[in-house]
Amino acid sequence: MSQPHSRFLHWLTGLLAVIVVASVPGTSRAATLPTAVDGQPMPSLAPMLERVTPAVVNISTKTRVAVSNPYFNDPVFRQFFGLPDTPQERTKQSLGSGVIVDAAKGYVLTNNHVVGGADDITVTLQDGRTFKAKLIGTDPDTDVAVVQIPAQSLTALPLADSAKLRVGDYVVAVGEPFGLSETVTAGIVSALGRSGLGGTGYQNFIQTDASINPGNSGGALVNLRGELVGINTMIFSPSGGNVGIGFAIPSAITTEVMAQLVAHGKVQRGSLGVQTQAITPRIAQLLNLKDSNGVVVTAVSDDSAAEHAGLQAGDVLTTLNGKPLRSEQELRNAEGLLPLGSSVQLGVLRDGHSREVSATLSVEKLASIDGGQLDPRLSGVRFSDLSERQRSQGFYGVAISVVQPGSRAALAGLSTDDVVIGVGNQRITSLRMLRGLAGVKPRQLVLVVADADGSRYVVVN
Repeated sequence: MSQPHSRFLHWLTGLLAVIVVASVPGTSRAATLPTAVDGQPMPSLAPMLERVTPAVVNISTKTRVAVSNPYFNDPVFRQFFGLPDTPQERTKQSLGSGVIVDAAKGYVLTNNHVVGGADDITVTLQDGRTFKAKLIGTDPDTDVAVVQIPAQSLTALPLADSAKLRVGDYVVAVGEPFGLSETVTAGIVSALGRSGLGGTGYQNFIQTDASINPGNSGGALVNLRGELVGINTMIFSPSGGNVGIGFAIPSAITTEVMAQLVAHGKVQRGSLGVQTQAITPRIAQLLNLKDSNGVVVTAVSDDSAAEHAGLQAGDVLTTLNGKPLRSEQELRNAEGLLPLGSSVQLGVLRDGHSREVSATLSVEKLASIDGGQLDPRLSGVRFSDLSERQRSQGFYGVAISVVQPGSRAALAGLSTDDVVIGVGNQRITSLRMLRGLAGVKPRQLVLVVADADGSRYVVVN
């Protein structure tokens, strides 16, 4: 048992003894908690928090958002009333938290959903100093982001190895929920390796009962030594408030993501290049399988890591790096959380025979096309096949991978990671179908676009 835990249990035993004595008839009714037990001062988190809280910052953002107005989108209406062609905008403000992890360079870890897409990022330190922050990079798939502030005399948190966490370990959450600065809550690690929660593509969350509320996002989850074990990211709550189920991104993940964001401005992920499906009882019967363990390969991309490893459609993947493979989510997590170039060992069942193969994660190769080749109004846009992550989220259609700022498409409201599912009244399910419409140039170009919030119409003039 660690020394902090041992001292805590020793103090608790002594405290219970004092409480029992105080309740015996004849003892003083004015008995109070002791200042010491067995000559030792009562334990407190205050010394540790004095080191931690200066490294936890407030992050406020401002984002300019286009205002949707059907009359404003009508060129005749704009001309009649003399309205400008520039779209109307409003400013959206939000608050969150962040953690200083490199005092010399001013790097601050936070959540993508705190700073992603923001036009203005302001960081306020515990000592009251305020700085405009530079966005180094964001990764929506893990909800991690890095910003940088030009500040001196900063305090950074040391990083712990989150892989050594155990269920039951004490943890402390530090952040600024509801804009209340330097709020501290304590609890334990309730579970490890949580996934399938929605919101991000790659999940391996720490679950804790330490209170996490709106505004805590991007704040620190630390152990009793004051080391960073995770970045607070979300809660599970039917009411929107804390109910004792909060989640943090492990430091092992944030460290790897941060290294890539600092080096490249984005995360370079590897891919096996396979499409898979869960094994239902019906599929198990068709493949003559004894059970529904593993996932079945439904397609293998050309020149992919899977093809080089000899995988084929119909193969059943049963293990991943020596551990049972229980779901498609586990396979996606391995692809998304392991560094590019990592080698993975896969247990494969084919025609009733088991074997192991090794595959090296490589860059996912996606076909793409410049929008200007389809229609001049789409210049500055790049369309591509859907990534494996987008397909796993249930999307069909064509991905928008690039939108140049100031282009017609950008002014119309198109953005990266949007998915085009229709042009006019024509349903689009592949890049090949979109290419087939290259010769058709309607007077009004209407795209049907989907994203995580649903679908919408976008008119590109």
